[in-house]
Amino acid sequence: MKTLLLMRHAKSSWDNESLADHARPLNERGRTDAPKMGAFLAEKELLPDLVLCSSSLRTRQTARGLFEGLGQEVPISLLRELYHGGTDSYVVALQGAEGPSERVMIIAHNPGMEYALEQFTGEREQMPSATVAQIEFPIDEWSQLTEDSEGRLVGLWRPREIG
Repeated sequence: MKTLLLMRHAKSSWDNESLADHARPLNERGRTDAPKMGAFLAEKELLPDLVLCSSSLRTRQTARGLFEGLGQEVPISLLRELYHGGTDSYVVALQGAEGPSERVMIIAHNPGMEYALEQFTGEREQMPSATVAQIEFPIDEWSQLTEDSEGRLVGLWRPREIG
């Protein structure tokens, strides 16, 4: 059994309209929500073994905040292909996950995040900023994952719903 944690990046800032989308930082709420979600996952003992993260600034800052809340850093791979990538990009990234990674987190963007959740689980859920979904797959190795793999949505947590 493998566990995938999907995390949409925390709330980003639109204050500087001259910035390229890839370079947008988190806003104040995003800088608060990312550690909050990390602390929540630590409390639930859902620490990832590996984080696969879009290369955008807001996803990298989300990962740093997440690690702060988890109380530890986790091995991380920054992947340009996760920047506005879809389920196919997620599958390729997961198939390449190195080491004994039972629980892998992807930090990326919508709409790809919601599409992947629906494709893997058949469940349609909104994933506002900093939302985390937990999906279990009945596979032994990430290399067995395909776009058609059927997972089970175990939990979905939005920052505003966890207090």
